[in-house]
Amino acid sequence: MMWLTGTNGSGRRRAAARLAAGVALCLAAVAPARAQEPDRIFDKSTVWRPLTPNDKLVVYGIDDPAVAGVACWYTQPEKGGIKGTLGLAEDVSDISLACRQVGPVQFKDKMKQGEVVFSERRSLIFKSMQIVRGCDAKRNTLIYMVYSDKVVQGSPKNSTSAVPLAPWGTEPPPKCADFVK
Repeated sequence: MMWLTGTNGSGRRRAAARLAAGVALCLAAVAPARAQEPDRIFDKSTVWRPLTPNDKLVVYGIDDPAVAGVACWYTQPEKGGIKGTLGLAEDVSDISLACRQVGPVQFKDKMKQGEVVFSERRSLIFKSMQIVRGCDAKRNTLIYMVYSDKVVQGSPKNSTSAVPLAPWGTEPPPKCADFVK
């Protein structure tokens, strides 16, 4: 701890920077890896700010990495202002979700119920957004849910979307239950 108790301000700043870098590396090691970058489709300003970026609602699109032929779109608010510009603003948990069959469905491998399809950090350290997938075997439908969570306290705000597996062309749709672990 000797390195934290230096008397000059620059020594403390360097020590604080080293500590912050160490914390960031630890968090990066335990954070779920993002398999794909979402496609930014468009945004709409919701709060005008004269000197800094506006607050916006932004629509993103992703393809399900384990199920070809299924895509999801989600809308999330993004903070503008000084904190938003610097990446220090904690984004709210209000996220909407819509998923659809966009081609013939092909499962790439077996899947678990509640498996993470996409994950993204929503604050500097403790908050993340997750899109998870499950199979309703009785209705042969893929179910997607988006929610946000925190290390200490999660959020009950969520959104759900369903993708009934339908024929595409002449082939019958696969049964999602056949691909659940």
